[in-house]
Amino acid sequence: MFPAHRAYSACAGALLLILLGGIGPWEALAAINWNVMGIFVGTLVIAELFMLSKMPAYLAERMVNRAGNTCTALLLVCGLTSFLSAFTENVATVLIVAPIALAIADRLKVSPSLFIISLAICSNLQGTATLIGDPPSMILAGWTGMTFNDFFFYQGKPSIFFAVEVGAVASFGVLYLFFRRYRQPVGEVKVEEVISWVPTYMLVFLMVALAVSSFIDPGFSYMAGAICMVFGVAGVLWNKARNGESMRLFVSGLDWNTTLFLMGIFVVVSGLVAAGWIDTVAEFMKHASGHDPMVVFFLVVFLSVVFSAFIDNVPYLLAMIPVSQQIGQDIHGAPTLVLFGLLVGSCLGGNITPVGASANIVAIGLLRKRGVQVGFMEFVRIGLPFTIVAVVVSSIFLWIVWG
Repeated sequence: MFPAHRAYSACAGALLLILLGGIGPWEALAAINWNVMGIFVGTLVIAELFMLSKMPAYLAERMVNRAGNTCTALLLVCGLTSFLSAFTENVATVLIVAPIALAIADRLKVSPSLFIISLAICSNLQGTATLIGDPPSMILAGWTGMTFNDFFFYQGKPSIFFAVEVGAVASFGVLYLFFRRYRQPVGEVKVEEVISWVPTYMLVFLMVALAVSSFIDPGFSYMAGAICMVFGVAGVLWNKARNGESMRLFVSGLDWNTTLFLMGIFVVVSGLVAAGWIDTVAEFMKHASGHDPMVVFFLVVFLSVVFSAFIDNVPYLLAMIPVSQQIGQDIHGAPTLVLFGLLVGSCLGGNITPVGASANIVAIGLLRKRGVQVGFMEFVRIGLPFTIVAVVVSSIFLWIVWG
């Protein structure tokens, strides 16, 4: 109900649980997955430096200048947004790439709403593909012990990355149908100068280090979080040395709202597990599906899409992971299949409505600043077909591989 205050709500809920005896203070601290928190905070710093380096804007502008027409340019910008959001925070990606789409809309003298909404839904799609792309992916990894490499191949099979990619290829066909009428030449776009290549190198080295850590710490217990924090501290020190910016000022500008929100939700969901609500929901879903693995899988995907279209996917995912695991084990199906379906549904469902994801809210805010009002159904008109195609194709892929 109050997305701007979600961090306070989550922390207040966690504190209330402790005060009422639903969970002990030490249990609450243990409920927080500190490995996931380390990954989130560390990558937050590197992603922020990467954006400030102007590297994403440089890439976007180079792509636009190589495009033959507006349709191609817009698809390339959406593709770049997707690529960047697999490794950096979705909202930051939208904020960096949006000026390019706005400039194209100004040249064509058309409403920029289609272009900006497309950037937002593309960022949400690809944030699911890798361990460091989005908090839900980090949460799933923390719960199941999946490493950075496991998002590409898990137990010898193609993993969540490939499921997202096949969905992305199909959903880009939907974007083409929206963009195909824009055939005008784009014209030359001024290319930003990259301020520093160091953040780009740090991001690449971070991914390599995470890939190596998958072999050293296969249980995903501590090393990934520690590596990300080391890179984060190094990034803050480098920024201080190069730019002379106050470390306190830089650190205070990071997304601590989401950080506190994650910590609070970890505790709240731990309380749900302790109270037995997870078992109750799992039993209900088993009976509703008739214990059929295929029905269970597609039911989880469908419910995740519907719920996450209107509520934050982080608490939903955290609450449903233990439910999905238990259902997968009880029906003698594949728990991995149900968990992957949960991740895809909960992350992509947020693309349907303007309130389904933070990137969507930011995109609507950017348009409002330019005097462009986007109605609820106007967003749904773009987000719904994109989401349906991406979810259906990704789910079929998961069923073929893991079903």
